Amino acid sequence: MTGKIIKGIAGFYYVHNGRDRVYACRAKGIFRNRGIKPVVGDDVAFTVLDEEALEGNIDQILPRRNVLVRPASANVDQALVVFAIARPEPNLNLLDRFLIMMEAQEIPVTICFNKIDLAHEGKREEYESIYKGAGYPVMFVSVLHDSGVEQLRGFLRGKTTILAGPSGVGKSSLTNLLQPEASMETGAISEKIQRGKHTTRHAELFCVEEDTYLMDTPGFSSMYLEEIEANRLKYYFPEFEAFEPECRFGADCVHIGEPDCGVKAALLRGAVSRSRYDNYGLLYQELKNRKKY
Repeated sequence: MTGKIIKGIAGFYYVHNGRDRVYACRAKGIFRNRGIKPVVGDDVAFTVLDEEALEGNIDQILPRRNVLVRPASANVDQALVVFAIARPEPNLNLLDRFLIMMEAQEIPVTICFNKIDLAHEGKREEYESIYKGAGYPVMFVSVLHDSGVEQLRGFLRGKTTILAGPSGVGKSSLTNLLQPEASMETGAISEKIQRGKHTTRHAELFCVEEDTYLMDTPGFSSMYLEEIEANRLKYYFPEFEAFEPECRFGADCVHIGEPDCGVKAALLRGAVSRSRYDNYGLLYQELKNRKKY
C-alpha cells in the first residue's frame, strides 16, 4: 500500500492511506543504516501488519519533490503565511523573514491576514499594496465569522500546504475550521503581551479532503536567517529584480550605499515599498554583522 506520513512521534510514523485510515508504522532499519529519516509529508510504500490495530511497517520512501529543513517536511506544494491584521498587530519584519525562508526553499507563498473583522481603517489596503506590489498573492479572512474561508478552501484544494506564522494569529483555529477532526488545541492571546501561547508543538498534516493536506507548524516569535549571505539577500526580495538593470554597478549592487541604484530610485518614486526596503536594510546589516565561527 502507499500513503503519506502525517505525523511522527516517539519512533512511530502515522501514515494516512489517502482515504479514511491512519496506520501507526515503524520505519525499517535500512533507512537508519542509510542515514535517511522519514519526515512528515513523505509519500511511502508500507505493509499492513495488523489491520484491526492499524499497525504497519514503512518499506520505502517514494521520491521527494522537495524537502524543507524547518519544519522538517517533504512534498510541500505551497505555503500559506498567516498573520493577524490586528490583535496582535502584524510584525512586518517577521513576515518578511517568513517570506525569505520560503523563497530560499523555493516554495510558492500566499499571505493570509486573519481577523479582518478587527482591521483598522485603511490597513487592508496598506498591507495589500505592500505585498501584492512585492509579487505575493494576499488573502483576507475572518475565521471567527467564517469570512473568506470558501475562497481559502479553493486555494488549498488538491495541494499540500504548509501553514506558517507566529503564535496567536489563528492558524490552529483555521485548521480546526477547515477540518474539525483536527481537534487542535487553540491558545488564548495574552492580553498583557498581545502574543499567543505556543500551542502547536510539532508539524502535523491534516487531510482536509481528498488529496488536500494542511500542515500546521509551531509558531515562531523570531526567526534567524542563518544560511543566507548578506550579498545574496537581495535575491529574496523579488520586487527588486525589475529595477536592477538601472543600477550603475549592475549585479554587484546590494542596494544599500551605492550611488545610482535603481532600487533606491524606485523606492523614492514609490515603486518599491518603504516597509519592505527598510526591513531589507535591517536584515542586510544583521547578516553582514553576524559573527563567523
